[in-house]
Parts: sequence; structure tokens; C-alpha cells
Amino acid sequence: MTQISTKKGINKNLVILHFTVFIWGFTGILGALISISAVSLVWYRVLIAAITLFLYFKFNKTTFIVNRDTFLRLIFTGALVGGHWVLFFASIKLSTVAVTLVCLSSITLFTAIFEPLINKTRISKLEIFAGTLIIAGIILIFKFETQYTKGIIAGLVSAVFASLFAIINSRQVKKTEAPVIAFYELTGAFFWITIYLSFTAGFNKSILLSNSDIGYLLILGTICTSLAYVAGVSVMRELSAFRVALITNLEPVYGILLSFVFFRDMNKMTIGFWIGALIILSTILLYPITRKHIYRRKNSDQPV
Repeated sequence: MTQISTKKGINKNLVILHFTVFIWGFTGILGALISISAVSLVWYRVLIAAITLFLYFKFNKTTFIVNRDTFLRLIFTGALVGGHWVLFFASIKLSTVAVTLVCLSSITLFTAIFEPLINKTRISKLEIFAGTLIIAGIILIFKFETQYTKGIIAGLVSAVFASLFAIINSRQVKKTEAPVIAFYELTGAFFWITIYLSFTAGFNKSILLSNSDIGYLLILGTICTSLAYVAGVSVMRELSAFRVALITNLEPVYGILLSFVFFRDMNKMTIGFWIGALIILSTILLYPITRKHIYRRKNSDQPV
């Protein structure tokens, strides 16, 4: 009975995660439509998201008070969250969307390495192999350009930050509610980015918004950030950080399909796209099956 309920819980969280990644697919489109710089964009994004969550707590009369240690841990994790998003958009501006998404696909590989080191468990060869396949799939989807050194470095560091805060959140969600984690981490991201903008004279005319920017940022901050971030953290009660990272790699696939729907850009729907998407989908679908098969085989080989 417990196994059935656990399986249902995992399946439910997988559906939520896929829906969340689909929502994240809109961020690339919104990022292209918003005219302000990467840092200013993320500053507005986390501000709107934090305010949205604060209003959610007040409206539902939900307590979000945490102890000092948890508060500091989440605020400092917010630096990783903010750094990840700033470097993600900076990588796009320093290179191309294609290069950035190839770099971001390395999250699976970094998570396969960092998660066992942080949790003090053995590194899984299967996870390393799956992470490598994902990168191969993303490279097939896009024409990978090697001349964008700064963009590649920014993209890879962004992936490292994303991997680290995902692993931290997979531990935090066991003892703190997902909306509370999201609120303090997004508030932390806002705090650190505000400090950065203050020291770099970032609060100037370049931070001013057009009417269209306001609308796009409201969608980005509420639906694509606060709602999606809470959902992305909550599923970690049942799913490992690696599996979340694995499925997150569908974001560029969803992003391209959405860009086709919105912009009718058939040039992106190449044979390479379909082959790469097939590799990514196959890896995501076959990974849990293969892992279960290996686990059963190991147990059957053990002496009774």
C-alpha cells in the first residue's frame, strides 16, 4: 500500500515538474521581448516574485517565519539563484541563446558530480552517462558556436549555480515548506542584486521600463518565477536533484516549440532538433527504468 502511494506521489510530482518546465520554456521568449539589461531584468523578476509570494502568505494567513539559521541559509542560497539567472541572461547577450542552452544542459552533469559529493554518497556512472547524453542532444538541437568564450564561461558558471541551489533545496524542502523556501531565496536574490546595482551605478535611466516591459515582467515574475519556482522546489520531496535537473533539460525543447507557435520560426524545427529532442526524451524516459533494472539486478545478485 505504501509503495503504491509513493509511486502515485512520484508520478504526480513528475507531471507537476513537466508542467513547470513547460512554463520555464516561456522565459526565453519573454527575455527576448524585454528590452532592459540582464541584471535589471532579473532584479525586477525576483522583486515581483517575492512580492507575489508575500501577498500569497498574507492572503492565506500563512506563517512564513523561520529560525535564524534557516533564514541565513536561504538568503545566501538566494545569491546562487540570482547569480544563475543573471549569468544565464548575460550568457545570451555575450553569445547566443543556442550556446547558452547548450551550456545550461551541463546542469545534469554537474548535479551527477556534486549531489553525491555533498550528500556523501557514491557517484553514479549511470547519471554521468545520462548527463553526457543530454548535452549531446542539446548540441544536436542547436548549431554550437565555439567562438563565444565569455558567453560559454558565463553559461557554465550559471549551470554550476543552478546545480548547487537545486541540491541545497532538495535538502531544505524536507524540513521547510516550498513557498517559504522560494520566498526567502527570491528575497535573497533581490537583496544581493540590489547591492550589486548600487555599487555599479546600475540604478540609472537604463533600468526604466516601457509599457510592454511592465506587462512581460509581470508574467515573468508571477507565473514563470514565483509559481514555477515553488512547484520546482516542492517536487524535490519525492524526486532527486539529479532527476529534476534531467527533466529540466526539456526547457529548450519546449522553448523552441513555443517560439514556433508564437513566431512561426520553422528554421529551428530542423532534423537536428528532432533527433536531439528524441535523445533527450529517450534519456529522461529510460533513466528511471534503467536505474530500477540495475537496482533489482544488484539485489538479486546479493546472497540471501
